[in-house]
Amino acid sequence: MAHLPDLLDRKLLFVTGKGGVGKTTISAGLALLCASRGKRTLVCEMDAKGDLASSFEAAPTGFDEHEVAPNLWAMSMDPEASLRQYLALQLRLPRAAGLGLATRMFDFVASAAPGVREIVSVGKLCWEVRERHYDAVIVDAVSSGHIIGQLSAPQAINSLVQVGLVRQQTGWMLDILSDRSACGALIVATPEEMPVTETIETAARLASETSVGLAGIVVNRVLPELFGNREEQAFEALSGERATGHLSRALGGEALPLLDAARWMVKTRRSRAAHLQRLREALGGPGGAPLVYVPYLFLRSYGLRATRQVASALSAELEN
Repeated sequence: MAHLPDLLDRKLLFVTGKGGVGKTTISAGLALLCASRGKRTLVCEMDAKGDLASSFEAAPTGFDEHEVAPNLWAMSMDPEASLRQYLALQLRLPRAAGLGLATRMFDFVASAAPGVREIVSVGKLCWEVRERHYDAVIVDAVSSGHIIGQLSAPQAINSLVQVGLVRQQTGWMLDILSDRSACGALIVATPEEMPVTETIETAARLASETSVGLAGIVVNRVLPELFGNREEQAFEALSGERATGHLSRALGGEALPLLDAARWMVKTRRSRAAHLQRLREALGGPGGAPLVYVPYLFLRSYGLRATRQVASALSAELEN
């Protein structure tokens, strides 16, 4: 079990996971939790799909952050805008100056030098941490299939360039990224075969290919244990034609779909429990990554209500 300081005291958290596991919802909930505890918090959507804004029922996000809740600001990453901001800071030029030239230069350099887009994107977030504009920066990062390339880019370029401005810039970024007390990656999984497999693989690659430490695993959509062995026996006893008929009359409707749903819930939870056990054995245990569990939210749509529920669930888990 994780403890509150282990996650919420990090200044920079990259939240990743296999597509569809709910990493944006977890990112939004974690950011809202940080903000509710008095931390000036920035949450950044790296792929700019617009899902992050929906989590707060706020206006669409852009590169310039705007406040979506008390103590909480949101933005979407734009590598070109990040480069323009960097040039404005380094060369002391207005951000609006030479936009066309800067864009053409960015396209040329990004095409010629793999990793530039990753550098200017991750660099922007590291800069916010270095300048202490925020107490916490939560990153709704790219999926686990792409996160290694993004987080390893500063290290790769730093190893290639031994002197000069580039070396200096990637140097201070690596200082932040490699500081396990300040920065970490949080992998979101669901208790299913493919997400668990990808989580285990991503954790191994983080350790071997990047300087960023694994801060923890959030297991999302954990089903509650609604039925035990006695209830299962009752379901089987009620499945006979005569018993089902009596139950249908008592309910005033067809009982068989209800019994099928109950059996499905038991079977699904049992299957997911096996995947959870595999995840615990691979990454949990003494000295392993802390595992945090978020229950399945039986909601028809996801918005601010869901974000608040996730924040509440994370708070309860992290304090236990």
